[in-house]
Amino acid sequence: MNVERLPGGVAVVTLLAESAQNAFSIKSIKQISETLYSLIDDDEISAYVLTGSGKFFCAGADINEFRSCYDDGTIADLVSGLTDILHPLLVKIRQSDTVYVAAINGAAAGGGLGLALSADYRVASSGAKLAAAFFPLGLSPDGGTTWLLPRLVGEQRSRRFFFENETWSSIDALEHGAIDEVTNPENLVDRAIDVAKEWGKWARASRGGTKQLLESQSYNIFSVQLKEEQERIVAASQTEEFSQGVNEFLQKK
Repeated sequence: MNVERLPGGVAVVTLLAESAQNAFSIKSIKQISETLYSLIDDDEISAYVLTGSGKFFCAGADINEFRSCYDDGTIADLVSGLTDILHPLLVKIRQSDTVYVAAINGAAAGGGLGLALSADYRVASSGAKLAAAFFPLGLSPDGGTTWLLPRLVGEQRSRRFFFENETWSSIDALEHGAIDEVTNPENLVDRAIDVAKEWGKWARASRGGTKQLLESQSYNIFSVQLKEEQERIVAASQTEEFSQGVNEFLQKK
């Protein structure tokens, strides 16, 4: 895994070939988790880009490891261990005030699909593909995909995606609303960095408050959501960034 810190508070995380292809071994998912946690908790980083290598953005679990663990009776421990790491990471990503842009260079499948869908913004290469890939293995979906995908494309479209074991090209994914834009492979990471800089430039309270409020609106009733909005805007109004924003507005006026 490679981490590049750029001027302007943006970092680019690249999953190297082995991690991108078999990202969800215990060892590699720990490395991914630790890296993303460190960036999210770094006050100097306002946004980060995650991308893969070659034909893979993040292809999910190591099927060979599944085979050996099933045969020796440790498969439940493996699956529990993987999800015990992945699930808290996904919650942290969604609730954090750090912007996450996925630069989907190739196949995003299984738990890797969840890692892509959890992003605040998704830029895909023209050669990218999205697949669930759970049903052929006799598994039910994981990686937050049953929560994330319906909120992007709708419940019935998600149902068809899973039950028909569909693979979406980047154009399919764009048409369905699962990604935000498609670009050519040569511009993919640069475009993702541009979005990260643009979205990451806003005040921490604006970024974090908006992400968390958009998350909670899906299950809150209106009155509860209004209360949460009130609490967050009151807190934001007491920050130095608010004071600076008011000054700049008044000076322009």
